[in-house]
Amino acid sequence: MALSPRMPDLAALEVLLAVSHAGSLGAAARELGLSQQAVSSRIAALEARTGIPLVVRSKRGSTLTSGGVLVAQWASRLLGLAAELDEGLAALRADRRSKLRVGASLTIAEHLLPGWLVTLRTQSEQAGQGPVEFVFAAANSDSVIAQVRAGEVDLGFIEGPRAPSDLAHRVIGHDALVLVVRPDHPWARRRRELSPVELAGVSLVAREAGSGTREAYVAALTKALGGEANVAPPALELSTTVAVRGAVLAGAGPAVLSELAVGEDLAAGRLRRVQVEGLDLGRDLRAIWAGPHQPPSGPVRDLVALAARLQTVAGRGTTR
Repeated sequence: MALSPRMPDLAALEVLLAVSHAGSLGAAARELGLSQQAVSSRIAALEARTGIPLVVRSKRGSTLTSGGVLVAQWASRLLGLAAELDEGLAALRADRRSKLRVGASLTIAEHLLPGWLVTLRTQSEQAGQGPVEFVFAAANSDSVIAQVRAGEVDLGFIEGPRAPSDLAHRVIGHDALVLVVRPDHPWARRRRELSPVELAGVSLVAREAGSGTREAYVAALTKALGGEANVAPPALELSTTVAVRGAVLAGAGPAVLSELAVGEDLAAGRLRRVQVEGLDLGRDLRAIWAGPHQPPSGPVRDLVALAARLQTVAGRGTTR
């Protein structure tokens, strides 16, 4: 419901209440820390805006008209609610500064986010700022996007080929997916690269639908094949990166996983990387939030900047 142009602002109503309590323009001016002329001008402006005589001025002081008394009663209730709103907003601002709700896709949640949060807390303590409470939820990329849209988290981190068009986002780093098999798998002994057509025809151990890893893999394969990829259904569909890695190690079959998740296995020889001809498995890591292009000030902006800086440094060894 739109308010009438005659509706006075809160500051004007505060002046009226001060006159009512103090009994004169001069006393009201002293109470508000204003000049008597300023108080008189604001009362005149308030009367002009409302179209109602509110104050009767005399040598003995100032009193409210009958209309002024009624307006003052309404104003008192309104200003009380405004003060309650003001206090609530202040509490919400303080909560945003001291509490950060983060959602992250599983690869980021398992391999990157814990280090970012520890570093951010250390930086806050060194700067003499109050401690930040982190509330952290791990899910697949689609779920994180839904959490940000619903306001369930202040900030999300996702991987995948596309950014949601209705949310603000920033690329904070890059990651590489790799096709991996056990050392006793026939692909581990191949001397030539696998073709995208061969790969598309094989059922892999895969993450669930909505996972950034799975979407990035399908998008890369579609691009390499020059059109819609006819990808074989998963041999096994699992909801976490750790579970997919464990299934590959147990002999369930090949999988496409983040290099972050299998780097130690590749170095130790527990898994082997299989090269695929013409398949670009690099992907962006993104921070996403609701609102304007710039992240909200406070812990959200601090964490986005920190993650981008740390990934730029780490990227010299692990990014594409």
